[in-house]
Formats: sequence, C-alpha cells, structure tokens
Amino acid sequence: MNTSIAHLESAWAAAYYQNDEAQQRQAYPELLEKAKELVHRYPNAAEPKIWQATIMSTNAAFESSLTALSTLEKAKRLLEQAIRIDPNALDGAAYVTLGTLYYMVPGWPVSFGDDEMAEQLLKASLQINPNGIDANYFYADFLLRQDRAAEAEAFFHKASQAPVRTQQVFADTQLQNEAKLALAHAQQRKSNTGKNRFQSLFTTAAVNAD
Repeated sequence: MNTSIAHLESAWAAAYYQNDEAQQRQAYPELLEKAKELVHRYPNAAEPKIWQATIMSTNAAFESSLTALSTLEKAKRLLEQAIRIDPNALDGAAYVTLGTLYYMVPGWPVSFGDDEMAEQLLKASLQINPNGIDANYFYADFLLRQDRAAEAEAFFHKASQAPVRTQQVFADTQLQNEAKLALAHAQQRKSNTGKNRFQSLFTTAAVNAD
C-alpha cells in the first residue's frame, strides 16, 4: 500500500504543479480511479481515503458548481472517516485537507464552510506535525484570509524552512516556493495596511465553488 500511495502522491503533484489545465483535466480522473481502487483494496486504511479526498477536491475545480459542492461533501466524509481510523496518518494530512476545505468552501446554507472549525482542524494538524510544510502553509493561508497577517507571517516562514520529505521532494519544493512568495506578500501587506486585500495562493485542495 505504501508504494502505491507514494506513486499516487508523485503523479498527483506532477499534475497539480503544472499550468496545463487540459492535462490536469485528463490526469485527475485517472488518478481518482487509482485512489478508489486503493480504498477498495484497503478499506480499513486511512491513507487511501485521504488521497481519494485530495484528488476529488482538486478535480472539483473543473466541475460545475453544484457537482463540485457535492464532490466536496463526499471528500469531507472520506476525510472524517480517515481521522476516525487513524488521525496521525500521513502526518495528520486529513486534518490539513479537511481544515482547508472548511475555510475554502462557502458556509451554510450553500455548503459546510466554517472558519472556526477550519482553525480547530488546522491547529490539530500542527499538534501532530508542528514542523510540516503543509500544516504550516495552510494554517498561514487561513490566517491571512482572516486578516491576521502578522500571525500568518510566522507560519509561512516556518513552512518555507521546513525539511523536505525524501518521498515528496517535488511537491514539498513547490510548496516551499509558494510559502516564500506568500511570506513576501504577507510582509508587504503588513507594511501597506489599508491597501487592497491580498488574495493568498490557491493551492492543495483548490476548489472553485462559485
């Protein structure tokens, strides 16, 4: 299973961190089928569910609004299942992804978006993996969207300095670069209070739910 998960991670990162939307539209459904197969083969494991939810969430960007919202509800349930099975799986990745969904999607009555819940989940991910790139980056992104730029700056800095995982060198390097760029923007924003609201990078679990 671990080998299959590693291959899935690498293929997803290769698709996600490139700018050809046509290739992404082709790659995500294929990856989703592989993730579904893993979930079927390992129904009691958290890791395949986390990756199925992650790929569903990124693929939702190419779906219609109503379909995307339904997809994200399904991703939410998968992540909740993964947390019940093993909250520490993939260094708390289920908390990161679920927390990100909670602050990305619209709130009630359109969807399940909830900033308070998002912060709880993202903090839970940091308790599991305080030095992780993903956990620090997405909590910083959340803080920035809440106009808490000074707090966000510290977590972007931590993400930019986090150790790159040997099994995810490409994805971690890309996210580190985005953390460095976001940190520069956060510092600029802090020194230019009152100017246009900064819109942070739309990364892992990026969803267009409008």
